[in-house]
Amino acid sequence: MVVSQGAFAVMIFTDRYFMSLISPTHMAASLGGGVASFFCMSLFIGILSYANALVAQYYGKKELEKCTRVVTQGLVLCLGFVPMLLIIGYFVGSLFSMMGHTAELEVLERKYFYILIFGSGIGLIKTCFASYFAGIAKTRAVMIADTLGVAVNIPLTYALIFGVWLFPELGIEGAAYATIISSLFSLIIFMAFYFQRGHRRRYSVDQSLKFDRGILNRYIRLGVPSGIEMFLNVAAFNLFLLMFQSYGVVEAASAAIVFNWDIVSFVPMIGLNVAIISMVGRFVGENNLDRMREVMLSGFLIGLVYSSILAILFVILREPLVAVFLVDSPHSDGILHLSTFMMIGLASYVMADAIILITGGILRGAGDTRWLMWVSILLHWLMLVIQYFVIKVLGMGPKTAWFVFVVMILVTALFYAIRLRGEKWRTPEALARVMAEQ
Repeated sequence: MVVSQGAFAVMIFTDRYFMSLISPTHMAASLGGGVASFFCMSLFIGILSYANALVAQYYGKKELEKCTRVVTQGLVLCLGFVPMLLIIGYFVGSLFSMMGHTAELEVLERKYFYILIFGSGIGLIKTCFASYFAGIAKTRAVMIADTLGVAVNIPLTYALIFGVWLFPELGIEGAAYATIISSLFSLIIFMAFYFQRGHRRRYSVDQSLKFDRGILNRYIRLGVPSGIEMFLNVAAFNLFLLMFQSYGVVEAASAAIVFNWDIVSFVPMIGLNVAIISMVGRFVGENNLDRMREVMLSGFLIGLVYSSILAILFVILREPLVAVFLVDSPHSDGILHLSTFMMIGLASYVMADAIILITGGILRGAGDTRWLMWVSILLHWLMLVIQYFVIKVLGMGPKTAWFVFVVMILVTALFYAIRLRGEKWRTPEALARVMAEQ
C-alpha cells in the first residue's frame, strides 16, 4: 500500500513540476483546482473507502461471500453519488473568484477543476475496488493497478501539456485529461483482477451481485461518519488554501511548492493508514486483540522512523528542494524566501501527521468513526475560523497563517494520541456494536 500511494505521490509531484515549467501561476492553479476537485469528491470517497474496514472484518470472520457483497453495495451507492458530485462541482467552481484570486489564476483553476469533476465517477468506482482488495489483503493488486496507472499518466501528461509526439498542446487541461485517462486504465486492471476465474469462485462474485440491506446498513452507519469527516476536513483545508493563495502569486506558488514536498511524506503514509485499517479490521473480526496491538506497535515504528528521516531532510535541504520548482521570473526571490521558511514548518509537523494517520487507521479499523468525525471536524474548523481572522480580518502575513496551520496539526495529533491510549473504543461491547448488521 505504501508503494501504491507512493506512486500516486509521484504522479501529483510530476504534474505540478510540469506546470512549474510553464509558470508559477500554472503550478498554483494545479494545486488550487486539484484540491477543490478532491474536496468535492471527499464525502463520497470517505464513505466508499470504508469498504476496506468492512471487507477486512468479514474476511476476519471467514465470511468470504460477504466481502464481494460490500463491493456491490458500494457500486449501488455510486449510482446516487455521481449526480450529486456533478451538482456540487458546478457550484464549487465559483469559489475561485469569491476568494479574490487573480483573473489569470482563476481561469486556469476553473479549467483544471471542471475537467477533473467531469471524470470523477471513474475515481469513485475505482475507490470501491481498491478498498475491497486492500480489505482482503490482496494489496499486490492495488500496487499493480496504481503503479501501472501512474506509468501511463506521467508520459501522457507531458505529451498533452506540451504537445509532443502526435498529441495536441493543451496546457493545464492536458494534465487533467491525463489524470482521467490513467484512472480509467487503473480501473480496468482492478476489474480484470476482480473477475478473474479463481477469484470469482473463492469469493462468490457471481452470487454477490445483489442488494444486501444488512451490509448496506453497516456501510452507511460506519462509512458516513468517515465521509463527513473527510468532506468537512478537506473543505476546511481547501478554504484555508484559497485564502492563503489570495495573498498573491508568491504565496500561492510557495504553498504549491511546500505541499508538493508534503505529499512525499503524507501520501505514502496514507498507504500505511490503509494497511492498518485492513489489518485492524481483520483482527476485530477475529476478536484477536493481541494481534491488533502488534499492528499498532508496528505501524508507529514504521511511520515515525520514515517521517523523522524526512523531517531532517526537509530542514537540511530546504533551499535545494524549493529550487527544484523555481524558474526565472520576477517572483523567484520572494518565492524562495517564503518557501524555505514554510519548509521548516513542514519539518515540524510531518511526525505529527504520522501519528494522526496511524492512530486514525487503528480507530477507523475498529469502527470508532464517530469520535474521529467530531474531534477532527471541530479542530479543523476552529483552525479555519482563526485563519479567517489572521488573513482577512487582521491582515497578518503569510508566515503567521502558516504558523497557525502547523500548530493545528500538532494539536490534532495530541488529541488522537490521548484517544488511542484510552479503553473506551476497544471494549468488547464497543467492538460487538461495530460488527452488528443493523
